Amino acid sequence: MIQEQLKVQLAQALFSLYQHSISADKVVIESTTSDFEGDFTFVVFPYLKVSRKNPEQTATEIGVYLQENFSLIKSHQVIKGFLNLSIDPSFWVNFLQTTVGSNQYGFAQANSKEAVLLEYSSPNTNKPLHLGHIRNNLLGYSVAEILKANGNRVFTCNLVNDRGIHICKSMYAWMHFGNGETPESSGLKGDHLVGKYYVVFDKHYKKEMEELRLKGMSEEESAKKAPCILAAQDLLVKWEANDPEVVGVWKMMNDWVYSGFDVTYKKLGVSFDKYYYESNTYLLGKEIVQEGLEKNVFFKKDDGSVWIDLTEDGLDQKLVLRGDGTSVYITQDLGTADIKFNDFNCNRSIYVVGNEQEYHFKVLQLIALKLGKSYAPGIFHLSYGMVELPHGKMKSREGTVVDADDLIAEMEHTAAETTKALGKMEGETEENLNTLYHTIGMGALKYYLLKVDPKKKMMFNPEESIDFQGNTGPFIQYTHARICSILRNVGSANTSYDGMDIVLSKVEKELLVKLYQYPLVIAEAAKDLSPGVVCNYVYDLAKTFSIFYHDHSILKETNEAQKAMRIEACRLSATVIKSSFALLGIAVPEKM
Repeated sequence: MIQEQLKVQLAQALFSLYQHSISADKVVIESTTSDFEGDFTFVVFPYLKVSRKNPEQTATEIGVYLQENFSLIKSHQVIKGFLNLSIDPSFWVNFLQTTVGSNQYGFAQANSKEAVLLEYSSPNTNKPLHLGHIRNNLLGYSVAEILKANGNRVFTCNLVNDRGIHICKSMYAWMHFGNGETPESSGLKGDHLVGKYYVVFDKHYKKEMEELRLKGMSEEESAKKAPCILAAQDLLVKWEANDPEVVGVWKMMNDWVYSGFDVTYKKLGVSFDKYYYESNTYLLGKEIVQEGLEKNVFFKKDDGSVWIDLTEDGLDQKLVLRGDGTSVYITQDLGTADIKFNDFNCNRSIYVVGNEQEYHFKVLQLIALKLGKSYAPGIFHLSYGMVELPHGKMKSREGTVVDADDLIAEMEHTAAETTKALGKMEGETEENLNTLYHTIGMGALKYYLLKVDPKKKMMFNPEESIDFQGNTGPFIQYTHARICSILRNVGSANTSYDGMDIVLSKVEKELLVKLYQYPLVIAEAAKDLSPGVVCNYVYDLAKTFSIFYHDHSILKETNEAQKAMRIEACRLSATVIKSSFALLGIAVPEKM
């Protein structure tokens, strides 16, 4: 990369001019702001002690040295202590000539970096996937793709929460109020049907609590003694005892949910290398608890419960096993972490989970460190903020969630209405149009959710997301479709050119520089585990291309070399937009 070459030259300049020795990787350069001429800026203030001159003199001396000794520097400009450096335009033209045609442009060598295990989705089997799950799934999928592009070997897994009291609530409601209803008899997706009975349970539970309160019972006591919650708890006890009837209902209802999940995952375009199920993993950590007792990492209280004292780490005492020997969540996660390491041998393990679980993952890593687990330093919680709607928070038990399937259908419908209003797809088959509506709708949804920094809580506005103007998925998809239209008109025209005949305008150079930055963007997004870095970049690229397209004729350009260069700039722009969107899990149409 030109940045690395420039850092080497700057290090040499500092040594030659001032006998100051510094390694090239310690030299800091930045992109020059658009207000000034130049491509890269070097700040000289940190080096005034070694130059023993004022900022302007120091910057000027370094600029002159670089122009005399580094052929790629065309000119320099000094603004106080800032040295702005302009790269010779021939460099950007040569870059374009050597890059077009590479579908892997920007990607690091595959499997050249450490292996990473990414766990995401992790749904409960008592309800359908909702908007919050969509953010989790899209974030997990995109981070995995970005890490692959960065050269990491990546594995993905999904830990399904398929047991516990929440599952038994849906089971109880179906067993008492369902009258044998099935997905086939109801016409509902299996996950929707089970979610329906989770809401039914909550309504029945509230009714029973109110009746107990009218009899003089406190709210806290009524929550514990309502008949339906006691019955659900009894179902959980019977499930753990492997009662055939209870386990049979549990398996049947979970199978309904899995079938429904599969449909939604396919619509979202996500998949996993391996599934883990809590029903198989919730007992795994008991051996690790025993190991911790033997190492004096854990201690046992008089009631037989096992704890760890994390007060010296700024936390508190944490229960790791109940007095009756039953597991808690941290017990399961310790065991699952072990089996995941045995399955994939990844020292770096990323958990994509909402920010309400930050404490849990701090505890998980601290315990693994104290137990001496080799993978402990690589445990990382990719925490993300909740998604809210203009009308407030979502609550599954009250049936106020935004269902994933409904939202996807709404996005497709809005995409269809917007596309029809533009009137540019007349004559297309119904099948092609439906594919296009899905592509635009999902592009709008995914881009809107991924462009926000993962750590931030966000508000989702469906109408805003599908606008064909501004910082949206459809705007960038439309830019790609426009480029494809240009390239179709080019046909088999000769696109070879001599760089000496090329004179780059300001926007042409900006476009080539923006394309050149793509590998750095992938590296930054991988380092930050943030798809938003890719979103910001590809939006800037689409905006720059739009200005380029507005300011310059392409097919009517009379200078053949200039015309050929512009065609190749179009070609690489299309490649990078498509590649960037693939990292986000978004398809790009060739017509819109």
